[in-house]
Amino acid sequence: MIKKQGSAVWQGGIKDGKGEISTESGALSAYPYGFATRFEGKPGSNPEELIGAAHAACFSMALSLILEQAGLKAERLDTQATVSLEKQAEGFAITAVHLVLKGRVPGATAEQFQELAGKAKAGCPVSKLLKAEITLDASLA
Repeated sequence: MIKKQGSAVWQGGIKDGKGEISTESGALSAYPYGFATRFEGKPGSNPEELIGAAHAACFSMALSLILEQAGLKAERLDTQATVSLEKQAEGFAITAVHLVLKGRVPGATAEQFQELAGKAKAGCPVSKLLKAEITLDASLA
């Protein structure tokens, strides 16, 4: 079993408080986040963009594996994940993730690329974790 760790420290109330996000690897170290960065577009991070980055990274790696298993090798997989956060009666909820993939894969047909990208979307560990609707637009460059 592989375990990776991320952490957050929060101080204060929801609107006047502030937090810091860190990762075990040091990729993020005391990176700021808070109400304003999450809901008001202020500089800093937020959980949704971190989930999006994690999903995009996981999906891209999963697709790389699936492509190699099919005898193909990606020159470039550029994945963007848009995470939707919506206010609901019981509070906020992440309701969807939309993946947009642009790939350069020599020798792949558009149909084959769509099929393999769909397998990666369904099979990557972050996709399996998320219970939100996950959609995908994939295109070859």
